[in-house]
Parts: sequence; C-alpha cells; structure tokens
Amino acid sequence: MASMQKRLQKELLALQTDPPPGMTLNEKSVQNTITQWIVDMEGAPGTLYEGEKFQLLFKFSSRYPFDSPQVIFTGENIPVHPHVYSNGHICLSILTEDWSPALSVQSVCLSIISMLSSCKEKRRPPDNSFYVRTCNKNPKKTKWWYHDDTC
Repeated sequence: MASMQKRLQKELLALQTDPPPGMTLNEKSVQNTITQWIVDMEGAPGTLYEGEKFQLLFKFSSRYPFDSPQVIFTGENIPVHPHVYSNGHICLSILTEDWSPALSVQSVCLSIISMLSSCKEKRRPPDNSFYVRTCNKNPKKTKWWYHDDTC
C-alpha cells in the first residue's frame, strides 16, 4: 500500500508541474483521496475536438502500478469517438491487457489525446447501444476486442 501511495504522489506532482498539453489536474478531486483523480482535458488545436472540454476520471486500486487504473470519460461532455462509448468507457488496450507498470497517468493522458487527435469522423462505436445496456460499471471487467487502429 505504501509503495502505491508513494507512486501516486510522484505521478500527482508530475501531472501538476508538467501536464500533457491540454490537460490539467482538477485539484478539488484529490483533496480528500489520492486514489481517485479528475483530469480536465481540452481537445487539441487542429482536430475534430478543438476547443471541446472533457473530463477523465482515474481510479487507482491498491495494486497500482501493477494493476492499470480504471479510466473513463465523465461529466457533461463525453467525446463522440469510435473508441469511446456514450457511458464514458474507453476502448484502449493500454487500459487493460497492454498495461505495464512502466506506464503512468501522463502516458495514459497522452494516449487518449493521441486517440482523439487522430480521429477522422465523430461517431460512436457500432455496438454502443448494446454495450452501454449490458456492460459492467467497471470497464476493466470488459473483455475488449481490439480490432483496429483507425478511427
């Protein structure tokens, strides 16, 4: 438990002092707990999401960094994207089977920025309605099928 808290404090400081472009830690979200963060995000300039504002919710288990964080979009504006479900769940391999303890909150944020920035058409995943009706609240319990690298 102590190593998890130490790692989270280190990552929290890194996010506060050197956040990825368009990302800022919502300071209120970490006032009472270090295991749940909200990161405010702005769509990158020159992309389909330019100027749009989103929020990412990070939840960390006691096994972090050996266990990936649970990461979802939350709040009023969930991006319309082929790998983002309308409930905020994100189909991104580094959040599940491709997670490594060498990754960090910053690397997850950069991957999400990259995923949104490379999108060519705003649309939901084809199985959005079915998935949202039937999925577990925790997207890490979903058996994702990673079948494309394009949007």
